[in-house]
Amino acid sequence: MNSKRFVTLTFSLSLMVLPSLISAETATESSKEEKLPIEELRAFAEIFDRIKSDYVEKVTDRKLIEHAIRGMVEGLDPHSSYLNKEEYKELQVGTSGEFGGLGIEVGMEDGFVKVISPIDDTPAQRAGLEAGDLVIRLNDKPVKGMSLDDAVKNMRGKPGTSIGLTVLRKGKDKPLEFTIERAVIKVKSVKTRILEPGYAYVRLTTFQANTADEMVKAIEQQLKESNNDLKGMVLDLRNNPGGVLNGAVDVSDAFLEDGMIVYTEGRLPDSQLKFSANPGDVLQGAPLVVLVNDGSASASEIVAGALQDRKRAIIMGEQTFGKGSVQTVIPVGEHGALKLTTARYYTPSGRSIQAQGIAPDISIEEVKVTPSENNGMHRVKESDLARHLEQKKAEDKGAKEKKAGDKEKDGAPGTTLAVQDYALNEAVNLLKGLHILQKKAVPVKDGDGVKN
Repeated sequence: MNSKRFVTLTFSLSLMVLPSLISAETATESSKEEKLPIEELRAFAEIFDRIKSDYVEKVTDRKLIEHAIRGMVEGLDPHSSYLNKEEYKELQVGTSGEFGGLGIEVGMEDGFVKVISPIDDTPAQRAGLEAGDLVIRLNDKPVKGMSLDDAVKNMRGKPGTSIGLTVLRKGKDKPLEFTIERAVIKVKSVKTRILEPGYAYVRLTTFQANTADEMVKAIEQQLKESNNDLKGMVLDLRNNPGGVLNGAVDVSDAFLEDGMIVYTEGRLPDSQLKFSANPGDVLQGAPLVVLVNDGSASASEIVAGALQDRKRAIIMGEQTFGKGSVQTVIPVGEHGALKLTTARYYTPSGRSIQAQGIAPDISIEEVKVTPSENNGMHRVKESDLARHLEQKKAEDKGAKEKKAGDKEKDGAPGTTLAVQDYALNEAVNLLKGLHILQKKAVPVKDGDGVKN
């Protein structure tokens, strides 16, 4: 090996490594004793030189250094990565809220692409991809060995073009095949409607900078339509992969009067942040149920954890994903950027979300409920029995009122969905119970005294 080249490489690498060692030395006594790993640097330089001279194809220094950087960063955790100029540009496009792709939030697991959650109203969701799916092939090309950035680049593309995905799904013996047509992904983060008179539903599909403002406006409109008499609300965060931190803080703040929302802790001073709520509850104290599942990640877990710790909402559903780390995108010269994990999220009570997630107050597995066909058999009722007593005429009026009431309820917006969506149906039932309890707890004035 050329000794001059080795000295040059070792010197250059030392310059890159020393600043991080110096900053580490100022942090703890143990790091002061850490020495420059000369043997490892010598091995790196030797491998670098061997690849340059012996590899089957010629490789540029720039390409080798980029590979080395990628390996160094991606070996830290699944969410840290190096972005070259093109990838950095794609990241900026992806966070703008509109891009060409499939509409899934993904991560890496055991070398495969794991679906954290499909985004609502996107090709991926319509095709049937589910949270927890492992993508093992893209257009018959094995995912094993790809970086997450490479996999994402393959899945994105010109709207109207298609890509084939081979997926492993828990509970399925054989891989599933999907052919999905790419589309322009326009993420609408807030969806609302009235489930039944007095009971509102708000779904957040992702957390963007303006999500909280849109949500508050929608809730205020629902309050107006119900004459400021909302009996309760369901906040649906299922399959919400997260988004910007400030979006999660602002959404939590909308339901809290004061106190801690979330805090972060890292090695650097600017990674140690605390966020607290401002006065004002958009629901005016009405009961709140938050729906979560294993596709609820990051910002969704911040909201669920804050509202759970502060006793403002009941969390219902499944254990959440457990993505409780903060990534900072750091531009690197003119060549790209470093996406680096710099802190962890903690709930107001000090719970770490990372790799733990948020455990629901009420656990409910996600199932679909459909009307039973009873195998074509008619269930016997009192009216089917021979010589059954006829209803008295005096009760006809009450019976008519009951039937009219039943008809009105059946026609209520969202009732069909509530029947099909078991978790949502249970959330509404819980809200009704909470509303009854809340009414009983309100003191009623009676003359000079007060009674409950």
